[in-house]
Order: sequence, then C-alpha cells, then structure tokens
Amino acid sequence: MAVPGWLEDDVRIVGRHHRPASAGTTADWPTWLPDDVRASVTAAGIERPWAHQVALAEHVFAGRHAAISTGTASGKTLGYLLPLMAATASATPRLGVEVTGVRAKLTRRPHTALYLAPTKALAHDQYRAARHLAPDDWLVTSLDGDSDQAERRFAREHARYVLTNPDMLHRSVLPNHERWAPLLGSLRYVVVDEAHRYRGVFGAHVANVLRRLRRICASLGADPTFVMASATATRADLTAARLIGEDEIALVDDDTSPHATRDVLLWQPNDTVPGDTAWLLAHLVDEGRQTIAFVPSRTQAELIALRAQDLVTGTAKVASYRAGYLADDRRNLEAELQSGGLTGVASTNALELGIDVAGMDAVLVAGFPGTMAALWQQVGRAGRGRRDALAVVLAREDPLDAYLFTHPELIFDTPVEQTVLHPANAHVMGPHLAAAAQEIPLTEADQRWFGPSLVTVADALAAQQVLRRRPQGWFWTRPDRAVDHIDLRSMGGRALDIIEVDTGRVIGQVDPGAADRTVHPGAVYLHQGEQWLVEDYLPEEHQAWVRSARPGWFTQPRSLSDVRIQRVSRSRPFGDRGATVHVGDVETTEQVVGYLRRDEVTHEVWDQTPLDLPERRMRTRSMWWTIPAAVVEGLDLDARLLAGAAHAAEHTAIGLLPVFAPCDRWDIGGLSTVTHPDTGCCTIFVHDGHPGGAGFAERGFEVAEQWLAATAERLQTCGCEVGCPACIVSPKCGNANQFLDKAAALALVRALLNDPN
Repeated sequence: MAVPGWLEDDVRIVGRHHRPASAGTTADWPTWLPDDVRASVTAAGIERPWAHQVALAEHVFAGRHAAISTGTASGKTLGYLLPLMAATASATPRLGVEVTGVRAKLTRRPHTALYLAPTKALAHDQYRAARHLAPDDWLVTSLDGDSDQAERRFAREHARYVLTNPDMLHRSVLPNHERWAPLLGSLRYVVVDEAHRYRGVFGAHVANVLRRLRRICASLGADPTFVMASATATRADLTAARLIGEDEIALVDDDTSPHATRDVLLWQPNDTVPGDTAWLLAHLVDEGRQTIAFVPSRTQAELIALRAQDLVTGTAKVASYRAGYLADDRRNLEAELQSGGLTGVASTNALELGIDVAGMDAVLVAGFPGTMAALWQQVGRAGRGRRDALAVVLAREDPLDAYLFTHPELIFDTPVEQTVLHPANAHVMGPHLAAAAQEIPLTEADQRWFGPSLVTVADALAAQQVLRRRPQGWFWTRPDRAVDHIDLRSMGGRALDIIEVDTGRVIGQVDPGAADRTVHPGAVYLHQGEQWLVEDYLPEEHQAWVRSARPGWFTQPRSLSDVRIQRVSRSRPFGDRGATVHVGDVETTEQVVGYLRRDEVTHEVWDQTPLDLPERRMRTRSMWWTIPAAVVEGLDLDARLLAGAAHAAEHTAIGLLPVFAPCDRWDIGGLSTVTHPDTGCCTIFVHDGHPGGAGFAERGFEVAEQWLAATAERLQTCGCEVGCPACIVSPKCGNANQFLDKAAALALVRALLNDPN
C-alpha cells in the first residue's frame, strides 16, 4: 500500500480508491523498423515494446491518422516515435506509404516531422526523450519564444524533427511559410500531444491553426499523417477528427503497459485547503517521498511552498513552480525535479503537462481542477516508476467539490468527459480565415479544410472590409499581419500591462475580459503574494498603473448584467408542468458599476464606491429554463423570494455544470430574473463565457434533467443554514451574492423537477 501509516486512519479521509499493480503485454518490433533505430531504442533500455505502442506505430506507418488514449507513463511517446524515427532519423529511412515526387522536387530535403505541445515544458521534455531514444545523428530541435535566431534557422533549414507549440506555429511559422517551405513541404508526420487540452475556444483556435497548416502543406505537395495523444481523453478519435477536420481516425485505447500500485484519497480539510496542502506536502517530503502539490493559482503556489518549507523538519527542499518564471529558472527547477534534488514542489497546472518525472511518489491536488481529464492528468504524475504511488485530492468549499466528495463514484467510476470544441465558431474561424487568406488567397476549394461555412464567413469578412473578394477568391489587402489580431488562448484581444507607478516596471498582465473587474480604479490587485492599489485605469491604452500598498481591505466588484435572446436553436419540455429548456444564441451585457471594500480579516463590508465604466457586449451561446407560473403555484414565493430562489439556483447550477461538461465555473456565466422580457416568465440562463460559444451550454441543454437533479441534491445536503460557498455563494457574482435564498431555491428546483420530496 502506498498510504503511510501516519495517514491511514486520518478522519479527514472521506473516500479512497486502490489500483493494484498489473503486468504488461509486449509485442514484436515492427518488421519495417530500421536496424539502426531498433538498436538505438534497445540501447536506451527498452528490450521489447508494449502491444499498444506497436498498434499505434503500425497505423501511423501505414499513413492512417491515429489517436492514442492510454494512461500516463504508458509509453505513448515511443509509439509515435517509431514511425517518425523510421522516416526521419534512420540512415536507411522507411517511409511506409509511398510519397509523390512533387514534395522532393519542391524541397530537396528529406522527410520531416513536427511535434506540438500545449506547454514549453512538455516540448522540452519530449526533446530530451527523443534524444535519449534516437540515433545520435538525428537532427532534432525545439522551437519556441525562447529560441534565438540561430536555433530558428536550424529548425527551418536542417532539423528533421521540430518540437514546438501551436502559438509558435500560428504566429511565426505559418505567416512566414515561404521561409519554412523546406520543413513544411517535406512534412511527413505531425504529433499533437495532450490533445484533450484543446477544448472550448482554445481548442477551436488550435483546430483552425491545424487546418491552416494542412492547407499550406498541401500547396507544397505534402500530406502529413497526424497523431493525437492523450492520457485521459474519452473517444480521443472524435476529438482528433474535430481538431484536424477528418472523418476517419484510427483509435488505440487498450493500455498494455504495466502499472505500479496507486492509492487515491479524498480529503475533507478541517482547516483550509492551502493549510492542509502545506501540512501534507511537508510530511510527505519529510518521509522522503518526492511530491507535487497542484494548486489553483500562482499566489497559492508561492505561499504553500513557503509554508511547507517552514514545516519540513529535515533538509529536504520545497520550491514553487508556475508560469511567469524566466526560462533558466524553469529549466533549473525541472532539472532538480528529475535529479531528485528537489523533493517537494507546489505548482500551478504548468507542471500538469510538464516534464516526465520518473521517480514521483505522491501528488496532492488542492481542489478539484475543473475537469476529470485535468484531475487524472495531475494524479497520473505519481506512479511513473515501479514504486507505489499516492494521490490526495483535497475538497475546496465549492458546490462542485462538495457534490463530488459525496459522490466519489463520479470521480472513480465515471469516464472522463469528452472534449468539447467547435472549430466552425464564426468568432474563431473568421480571424483564422483572414490569416489563411494572407498566407495564400482563399478559394471555395478551401472548404476541404475549413468546412462548408467558409463561403458565408469569408463573405462576411469581405463585407466588413477585412478581406476583398475577387473572381479568383478572397484576398487580404491590409499592410498589417492578420495573425497579430488572434490570441489563441484568449478571445479578449491584447492584454493590459500592470505598471508600477514609482518605477515604470511591468509587474504583470491581465486579460481585457477581466480587466474591468480586477484593475478598475481603486481596486486592490494581488500579484505574487503582494498587494497593489490601482491608481489609474487606462483600458484604451492597455494599461493599469498601481502602487504597492497594504490598505487593510480587499475589493469586490459589483456589476449589472443582462441576457437577451437572439435566436432559439432547440427547445423541449422540461417536466410535466409547462416548464421548457432551450438553447440558442444570446447577447450578454455586463457593466461594472462599483465596488465594495471588505475588511481583509473579517470580510465585513466597509463601504461601496460607484464606478463609471462602459457596457461590455458579447454574442455567445446559452441554455435556459423558462419557468411559468404553474410551476411555482403553491410554493408561497412572492416576487422577492422567487428572485432569491432563481438567483441561488443559478449559482449552484453553474457550480455543478463541470460535473457534466469539460469546463469550470470561470468558463460560463449566468443570469436569473423573475420576468424576462423575451420569455415573459421566470427564466434562468447559463451561458458560455466566450464570444460565439464554446459548447458548454449545448452540453447543459442535453443533460438538463440530471444537472438540475444534482443541483437539488447539493441544496438539500449542504449542512449550512442559509447558504455558503459550498452551495449558493459564488466567487464571481456581480451582485456580491445579495438576494440569495437557499430554501426557496430548493423548493423551486424541486417544483421544476416535479419532485414531491
């Protein structure tokens, strides 16, 4: 057992799952594998491959797009590297499917391969894995924002295998494809690692980048085979199909690798999640177990690492790891983790997909990370060697965590959520079509890559004078770069710089979609454990000026919001009392109208200050329940109680949607009203938080009954009297959680469900 004796009987453990060790199943090396590649792999200590590695390699070598979804540390890397090395690393390359002479004529370069990872750390780790497994003379390089000009030139002109990320491909490679023609025109294989991370709006962006890549490769005579890899995806072949725009994707999901014993514990803190996380981290480190604690924010990573280091009784070292560190600092921490010199680390999800730490003994997860895919990705960082592994998942005071911890079967026995992404989202596709038109003028034939909505979206861009339509197609005619208007990881445009007044130093950045709420005039902004008071907010100049301060309060924004229905896509009855559930297009309006100052110790409200900030409008997708008078008859709810009931039910439902859809509560928003002008009755909206939608509202519509039943259960079982963060209190409520009624919400939800209890 991986559970230490001092932890075994702790009363804070409320659930556990034990996975016994298992042996693996091997297979013969593929007959097409060149002798020098086989010799190199066996010299690295791999005598025989696992059966699933060979299954994937055979698909890819045969030229079939493929997806692999097997557990963390199951050897997916070797599975796709075998055909890559056969084509690009061997002195006697084996190419599988015959290639046309066009490619060689255009490029005069041997075959190449491209690897895409969502993080720099993962790409660098895979670079090390490739160098370890392959023949010494394989020309391999990594390419990212830290690469200098010499490294970029080597990638363009000489490298056979280039490891990079979608952002670099989008901003640097595709817009300059003429310079990158030797690489792209010879491209034989493309690996998309951690494919489950490409969901929602980010996934739609990456899907369009991959379509642009395939289009440019085709213009150069190349038709690369794609490999999608994920340790946690459900139906990874469907995700892969949406990402690259193909119908047929071979799937390998039978994990034949061996596994060590792993115990997963569910932990209900007596104190706070950060406090218990630091305590567990220190105790595990003192015991000699190399441990990662995954935490939800950069600030918590710093503070938990400091607190754990103070609690360590021996000489073991604990550090923090997060985005924002300089490249050398990241590399040093990664090297210490791999060597074992760093025994404990508190990290944001920057290490969730990071380096391969073979000796990691334990993982702490400080609060459910939003999706089952992310949870098992983090848990999977333990148990990578042959030693037993331990994972402890700590519950936050949150409706989602509370619900899951009372239903551990949803964690241990339910398949991981299927990835949701919509590449045809016009708000995403439109800018990428503009970028594609600048790369190579668009024609109707490009529906092969972008789908049947290309003509409609391209014509809309022409009407907006973004593109110009001519008989030959659509052209980009502006002097600037289209890609500079696209941020793959944000729909809000250019980030705002947060600048220190006294020095002019940029201390951080904030997404423009969150700026009104976080860096408005008078706001207290938290950064790396320090407090900063916003003195000047200049959104048009993408700046907020701040001064270091410790005022004794924190700020909470207040906002007004509205949702107006633009188009109903689908509707169906909900229950048998006249309620209906809908999904469609909406326009949301939000305006930050003021903020509260709250005591940093007691959280009591000191005062309220008005603000004069503009309205922010967004077209997106939403689902909504319409609740006619017949549903609330007999509940004894006047207008005020009904408003409190709908508002509280909205909060709890938003907190629980991640049980049923691959999102977290920050991906979605909501509104409730007693009488909505578009429906004429009480209405509860839950909408996607991104322009054009991200697919989460659609999923909510499909599972509305199960979702609302879970909402009723959370309201009923929460032990508080009038409401708390584990049920109806939301950390993102624009009305500062005013006018909430837990009892009325439970009565309303039961009436909607026609539940007599």
